[in-house]
Amino acid sequence: MRMLRLIKAGRNSRHLLTTATPALTHNVRCISNLKGKIIAIRREDQSVWERRAPLAPANVRRLVRSGVKVIVQPSNRRAYPAQVYQAAGALLQEDISSASVIFGVKQVPVDQLIPNKTYCFFSHTIKAQESNMPLLDAILEKNIRLLDYEKLTDANGQRVVAFGKYAGVAGMVNILHGLGLRLLALGHHTPFMHIGPAHNYRDSAMARQAIRGAGYEIALGAMPKSIGPLTFVFTGSGNVSQGGQEVFQELPHEYVPPEMLRKVAEHGDTTKIYGCEVRRRHHLERKEGGGFDPEEYDQHPELYISTFSKKIASYASVIINGIYWAVDSPKLLTIPDAKYLLRPANTPWLPISVGAPALPHRMLGICDISADPGGSIEFMNECTTIDTPFCLYDADRNKDTKSFKGPGVLVCSIDNMPTQLPKEATDFFGNLLYPYALDIIQSDAKKPLNEHNFSPAVHDAIIASNGELTPNFEYIQELRQLNQRSRHKADNREQQSKTVVVLGAGYVSAPLVEYLHRDKNIRLIVASQLKDEADALANRFPGVEPVFLNVLDRSDTLHDVIKSANVVVSLLPYSLHHVIAKACIETKNHLVTASYMNNDVKALHEEAQEAGITVLNEIGLDPGIDHLLAIECFDDVRQAGGKIESFVSWCGGLPAPECSSNPLRYKFSWSPRGVLLNTLSPAKYLHEGQEVEIAGGGDLMSTVQDLDFLPGFALEGYPNRDSTTYGDYYGLQNANTVLRGTLRFKGFSDTILGLQLLGLIDPNPHPILHPNGPDITWRVLACNLLGLANDNIFYGNLKQKLAERMNSWERVKAIEELGLLEEDLVLKLNTPLDTLTHYLSKKLSFEKNERDLVILRHNVGILWPDNRRESRGINLVLYGDASGHSAMARTVGYPAAIAVKMILDGS
Repeated sequence: MRMLRLIKAGRNSRHLLTTATPALTHNVRCISNLKGKIIAIRREDQSVWERRAPLAPANVRRLVRSGVKVIVQPSNRRAYPAQVYQAAGALLQEDISSASVIFGVKQVPVDQLIPNKTYCFFSHTIKAQESNMPLLDAILEKNIRLLDYEKLTDANGQRVVAFGKYAGVAGMVNILHGLGLRLLALGHHTPFMHIGPAHNYRDSAMARQAIRGAGYEIALGAMPKSIGPLTFVFTGSGNVSQGGQEVFQELPHEYVPPEMLRKVAEHGDTTKIYGCEVRRRHHLERKEGGGFDPEEYDQHPELYISTFSKKIASYASVIINGIYWAVDSPKLLTIPDAKYLLRPANTPWLPISVGAPALPHRMLGICDISADPGGSIEFMNECTTIDTPFCLYDADRNKDTKSFKGPGVLVCSIDNMPTQLPKEATDFFGNLLYPYALDIIQSDAKKPLNEHNFSPAVHDAIIASNGELTPNFEYIQELRQLNQRSRHKADNREQQSKTVVVLGAGYVSAPLVEYLHRDKNIRLIVASQLKDEADALANRFPGVEPVFLNVLDRSDTLHDVIKSANVVVSLLPYSLHHVIAKACIETKNHLVTASYMNNDVKALHEEAQEAGITVLNEIGLDPGIDHLLAIECFDDVRQAGGKIESFVSWCGGLPAPECSSNPLRYKFSWSPRGVLLNTLSPAKYLHEGQEVEIAGGGDLMSTVQDLDFLPGFALEGYPNRDSTTYGDYYGLQNANTVLRGTLRFKGFSDTILGLQLLGLIDPNPHPILHPNGPDITWRVLACNLLGLANDNIFYGNLKQKLAERMNSWERVKAIEELGLLEEDLVLKLNTPLDTLTHYLSKKLSFEKNERDLVILRHNVGILWPDNRRESRGINLVLYGDASGHSAMARTVGYPAAIAVKMILDGS
């Protein structure tokens, strides 16, 4: 009514109008052109619960008085009865084809779209949502002009027409209702049990009264003490958040800033509820250097990370999320975050007993009012409904269950919450839409868009016009193509037909197969060039299919084996991974490896993207778990304002000390050839600002250093490959030291030097080791490698020659103890390296009841803002099970298996 009064005020009102919003100024100019225009309000049919309308009877009355003919499709479901619209001057009729502009709330069925019309509704197409792409295609085909309310924004990009406030009101009522049921399932009766779902109340005032009643009981101390203080976190400060907070404020409450959240979560009062409003500046910070610049973030959100999960969600009982999430923006909560947040709580200060149990974890519920599957809350992958408003998300299994009992966090993510309070929502929305409706009514979908003089807000909200996406929304087509390429093959198959092909049946394959075998919906194929190894795995795990496969000799067979797979896992040497990755690209299979990504695989990145597949490398122990522990530490330091000055990482698979009594102080729990070949590798690392390079061919063993971080183990270590690349991967460009190295027990490197000097770690073919040549003994081989013409040399003289070559009697002793001077026949495998590998794999294999050991150590140098320095150590020590899986097999196989499962689940 205020706008009409301004119009009637005549000349004296013009100054007032110039201070109004651009849309309102424009709309006043259009009112004289409204006479004879015809619009329609369509009947909502997207949900049985949808009782809202885009315009209320009061809005219709104003339009009719301005000369607009308003047609309303009859609907007994609409909260405002048809006769109320009729009394406001609307025409009730089924046929709305005479209207040039048709207003609705939710999506329109494709078969009910009328060509050459302007439609206004929430289309849910701006993120290329797959389920609504047929609707968008039909709109383009039928020459419909589509205006989406979600894109009606002001000059600052803020939405101007939304149900947001009542989404917040209804959402808050719903989550309080659900909280009561969840706490009851956990063993606690609370005042929240007396709060019903939002649609149980005639209006929000009636709901508030029920909440005030619950609040009265809370203030009197009716909350169980073993629950501890409850904290409610509201994301954002917009209409959704404000609506939720209005309801929250009916409870006895106290607001605290984010930095106080932990304190009240642990030691707050149980006679009130704590609230915390979290804005962008509280949890978004630049990846490099920290800080938050709102303008930069709006332009380049990919430069930022969110610390919400660590700084805020860790201390939240309930999260009410109403923020808009854009593609490339950091997520509030990811699937790994959920696993972290839903760990068992440690609350020794609470009065806990059998009848007053502790909560399984602090976080109890999430009300995701944004209802954006896979959006800011990644694990919310499907909206709930008013019929079934809650699900329980189990982070360990990444699964939802329709229950209040069991492990997990309660999630409410209804995408049409305002319809639970339909009359108030319609009034609120209609009053916001009305000024823009005066502009929209001018639309003629048959005319080009550029012939219209829409206000900027209306013009920029038009997604499609004249059979095309408007320039602002052409990106939707690109998103569709990207989604189509990257969609996991598992999404297109029945769950029962998920197939995983495991290439390799050696040391680390059993834990991987065992983990995946738990899911009865996964078909497992194990392929190996050693058929007996594949058969052994198949015998241990019923249903596993063994296949004989030689990757190098039969690439055609490789294609045949993997073509039916959803995911291929390669546990073969990393030197073969480019061959396998190429085959996976051709057959469009996802690939997981636990080994280092070599340059040949890296070069296939764009081809893999084009094929729409994931090639996930380095997800074992080292590399794998080491990455995860490092990144976790770096993130914690950066979030606390610190900088990483140095990073030194050591990792090794070893025999348990009591099983290490051999010259190498080593036994083989994974590829023996890889262990020996790595001693010939070059290496590069950063030390105090200087790059240090070690040439390949054997120099590595001369750079070994003694390590004392776990002094009882007598360890030594040497650099591993090119550590400098991890400066970029880890975001350590400003660090002065970056080194990743391999751990061994002291004595390993000296023995390896002896083997190198003798020529036994040589990957090149040697004539004397040709498989078809004459038989030789290890003693004859040693003589040949020493260049001795007479292999009948006296044994003492042979050892003297070895000492001269190796410059060490200790090394000679090691060679002797390894049996490499014996008269036993050699199984010749063409190269000294392969021949020695085969021999040592038998000689130094784990005996029955022997166990292995994995040690991982990170040394992180930290500079804090107050110039204080800290040296932080991170240790992982794991022993194998003598009667089960080795430590190496578990730390390589399980991470790789989890990665496979995540790909299969689309997570």
